[in-house]
Amino acid sequence: MDKLRALLAVGPGRSRRPQDLGATVGFVVGGALLIWSAAVHFHLWSETGGYRSIPTIGPLFLLQSIAGLVIGIGVVVVRRLWAAVIGLGFVLSTIAGFLLSVGVGLFGFKDSWLAPFAKEAFTIEILAAAVFIAAAVLCLVGSAPHARAGTTPAGNAT
Repeated sequence: MDKLRALLAVGPGRSRRPQDLGATVGFVVGGALLIWSAAVHFHLWSETGGYRSIPTIGPLFLLQSIAGLVIGIGVVVVRRLWAAVIGLGFVLSTIAGFLLSVGVGLFGFKDSWLAPFAKEAFTIEILAAAVFIAAAVLCLVGSAPHARAGTTPAGNAT
């Protein structure tokens, strides 16, 4: 359990190594994409005749916009593997909810790819998922022990 906790705590910190800078960019871009998705959901919820009036779906749109804003800011501030995992989980659950709603309906509501901002929001969320995966991989690569040439992993000369 301690190894998992330590693994989830890895992140770029203030390092200037290329993979750490890449992870930082990933967290910032992923957070921005989450905030963008949250803004789209809030816009759709707040418009007259929008999703606000749909039972269950309306409150979920508002919850998605609030949670997306909080998580988006959080991943930028925290920049740790666990934050990327939370961001990825959130965006994947948003994608799954939309696909269920379009495919079979959700809570008595069936959405459409032709709905306002449907394709745009879906694209934003797919991009966010890819960016969070990249940030997570860069965190893991950055946390791997680095051996200098001519030394063993323990630091002893070969």
